[in-house]
Amino acid sequence: MTDPGLGPTSTDARGNVNDDERTVLPPSVAGESVVPTQPPQVLVTGSSEPLAVATLENTPPVLGAGTIAAGGRKQIADRIFAGLASGASIFVIALVVLVAVFLVVKAWPSIADDKVNFLTSREWDVAGQRFGVLDLLWVTVAVSLLALLIAVPIAVGIALFITNYAPRRLARPVAYIIDLLAAIPSIIYGIWGAIILSPKLTPVQHWFSDTLGFIPFFKDKGYTTGTIFDGGVVLAIMILPIVTAISRDVFERTPRGNIEAAWALGATKWEMIRMAVLPYGRPGVISGSMLGLGRALGETIALYLILSKPSGNGFTPSLFFGGETFATKIANNSAEFGKSTNTGAYIAAGLVLFVLTFIVNAAARWVVNRRREFTE
Repeated sequence: MTDPGLGPTSTDARGNVNDDERTVLPPSVAGESVVPTQPPQVLVTGSSEPLAVATLENTPPVLGAGTIAAGGRKQIADRIFAGLASGASIFVIALVVLVAVFLVVKAWPSIADDKVNFLTSREWDVAGQRFGVLDLLWVTVAVSLLALLIAVPIAVGIALFITNYAPRRLARPVAYIIDLLAAIPSIIYGIWGAIILSPKLTPVQHWFSDTLGFIPFFKDKGYTTGTIFDGGVVLAIMILPIVTAISRDVFERTPRGNIEAAWALGATKWEMIRMAVLPYGRPGVISGSMLGLGRALGETIALYLILSKPSGNGFTPSLFFGGETFATKIANNSAEFGKSTNTGAYIAAGLVLFVLTFIVNAAARWVVNRRREFTE
C-alpha cells in the first residue's frame, strides 16, 4: 500500500498499516528523482523533522577550528601554552622548595648548638648561643591579629557599600581610592605612622588602659609611642585594600537567584544581605583575611620604623609595649651577620616566619578550594 509522495508502508501481522514509520521518497519529475543521491529519510509520527541527522562522524574535520582538527590533534600553540604554564608552575614550586631547603640547611647547625629551647625561650644572646623566638613569635602574631581585627570589619563594610548601596558613579571612585592604598610604599606608611599617627593614638591607648586595665592585653601603658597597638593600626591600613578587593569581588558574584529569593520572602535590604550576600561571600572574606594576615606577618620596613625596641623589663602580653617581630629583628641586627653562628640564629628566625606564612597561605588556599568544591 502506497501513498502519493510516500514509499511503501510497513504492515503488521493483521495487515494493518503502521503509521508510525513511513519512508519519504525523494521528489521526482516524470519518474526521475530530482535528488538522486539523497537517501530515503525516516519520519516519526508527530515530528516534521527527519530522524536521520548528520553527526560528527559523517562530517569531515574542519581545519583550524579550535583544538579538534586534523584527526583530533592539538594545535601547536596549545601545546606551547600548556608547556609554558606547566613550566611556570613547576618553577614556582621548585623555588619555594629551594628556599625552604636553604633555610633549613643554614639554620640547623645554630639550632643544634642552641643552649636553650629555640621555640620556648625568651632569651636572645647570639654570642652565647642562647636564643629563643617566643617573644618574637608573640609580637609578630599579636600585631598581625590586631591589624586583622581592625581591617576586616572595615573592609567588609566598604565592600558591601560599593556593591549594594553606593550608586555606580560613586562606587567606582571609592573602589579606585581603596585600591590605591596598596600602591603606597611601606616606608611611607612607616614614616607616617611613627611621626603623625603614633602621637595621636596615645590618648586612645590611655583610655583603653584606664577602662579595660583588668584585661592583660590592656593592663600596662608601657610606651607613649611605638607600641604594638600603633603597629597594628598601621598594618590594618596596609592590608585593607587586599581584604576589600577580594570581598568586593565575591559579593558581586552572589547568584541573582539567591538575591531574588530573599526579595520574594519580603526581606529588607539588610536582611537580603544577611541571608544571601554574606553567607555566599563568607569563604571569600575568610580567604582574603588570611591573605591579608600573610601580608602583615612579613611586613618589615613599616614596623621597623614604628615599633620601639623592648627595654628588657620582662615579658608582658600588653599591646601598649614595644617589641620586635621576626622581620624587624633581622633588620635591626643585620650588622651581626659577620659570623656564621650569628647568621644562623637569624636565619632560624626567618625559617619560623617562613613556616608561619606558609601555613597561613595554605589555609587560605584550602578555604578557596573548599568553596569551589561546594559550588560545583
